[in-house]
Amino acid sequence: CVQKPIDFIMEDIRKRDAENLKREKEWKEEMMRKGANKDKRKRPENLIIQEIDADMTNPAFVMRTAEAKEHFLYTSLNEIDQFDALKGSGYQQFRIMCLAFDPGNLYGQTRVGTQSVTERVTIRFNWNASTTIHKGIRYFKRVLTDGPVSRINFCTIPERDIGEDIPIYGTYDEEFRNSLKPYIDNLCMASGLVECKEAFHLAEVLKDENAEFSRLSQDRVYENLSFRANVIGYLKACVLYVANGYQWEPEIEDFIRWSERYDLYCKMRFFGDAIKKAELECDQESKRGPASILGFLPEEFNYQQVEALRVEHKMSAKGTMKMLNNWLFRGYIKVKEKDSNTQLLKYSVFIKTHY
Repeated sequence: CVQKPIDFIMEDIRKRDAENLKREKEWKEEMMRKGANKDKRKRPENLIIQEIDADMTNPAFVMRTAEAKEHFLYTSLNEIDQFDALKGSGYQQFRIMCLAFDPGNLYGQTRVGTQSVTERVTIRFNWNASTTIHKGIRYFKRVLTDGPVSRINFCTIPERDIGEDIPIYGTYDEEFRNSLKPYIDNLCMASGLVECKEAFHLAEVLKDENAEFSRLSQDRVYENLSFRANVIGYLKACVLYVANGYQWEPEIEDFIRWSERYDLYCKMRFFGDAIKKAELECDQESKRGPASILGFLPEEFNYQQVEALRVEHKMSAKGTMKMLNNWLFRGYIKVKEKDSNTQLLKYSVFIKTHY
C-alpha cells in the first residue's frame, strides 16, 4: 500500500540514478586500478543520484546532497531506526529531519583531510519510514520537544478487533501506472515560482479552525503541533495543484482538510501526553527572575530567618553562616545586638546598612 505507488513515482528517477551509479562505479574501479598514480581522473560531474541507501553515513549524505544540484534526495526505510546511520556524533539524524522541513537551511561538515568530504549544503530530503507504534514512540521519546515530531507527517493503520478478518488490498497494475503518469509529467515540467492562492486561503481557514479548537480544548500541545501541521497541509496542496496541471479542485481541499486532521490526531494520540509530561519536567522557568536574597529580608532579621529563606530558594542551610560572614565583611549588614549569653552570630540580630 505504501511501497508500490512509490515505485511508480520513482521510476524515472531510478532510471537516471542507475546510469549515474554505473558511471560512479566505473570511476571507482578506474581509481582502484591506478593506485597511487598522480594522473587519476577527477570524480565525474553531474552525478545526480537522488535515491539514497537507508544506511548511508553522514559524509555520504552530504556528498550526495551537494552533487544533486538542488534536486531532492529520497529514501525509504523499512524501520525508523535505520535513520541511526545518519546520526554521526550527537544524533544528527534528528537535526536532518528538522532541516529537511525548514527552507533555506544550511548543513554540512568541514574536514582537514584532502580525501574527506567538506561541503555546506541546503538539505532537500524526502523520506518515509515504517515502524510499529510502540517502537516509533520510543524512537522519538528523547526529542519530543526538540522539533522532529511537529515536522513529520504521521499516519497509522486502524486497529482491528481481535479475530476480525484481515484486510485484502488490491494491486497497483499497469493501469494505475498509466493513470499516474500525467501527474508525474506535470511535476517534472514545473519550474520557477508557483503560487496557489487557493492553497494559501485553505491554510488560513484551517489555521483559524485549529485556533478555535485550541481555545475550546485549552490544549497548548495541540496548538503548538497545529502550526507546522498546517504548513504540511499547505505544501501537500501545492504539490497536488501542480500535479493536477495548475488546476484547483474541491477534492484537493477535502483531502487536505482530512489529511491535516488525521496528522494531528496521530501526533496527539502517539505523543500528546508524553510531550505534556516532558514540558512539565523541563519547565524550570523562574517566576521572579534573578533577585538579591538580602532584598527578601526585613530591615532587621536574625539567623533563623536567613536560614529559612535560603531553604525556600533551594539553597543549602549549611551555607547560611558563610553567607552572613561575607555580607558582614562586605558591609552589606552589621550586627545590631548580640545575645548576652553568647558571642555567636547564630544568636545575633542584624540590620541592613544599604551600602
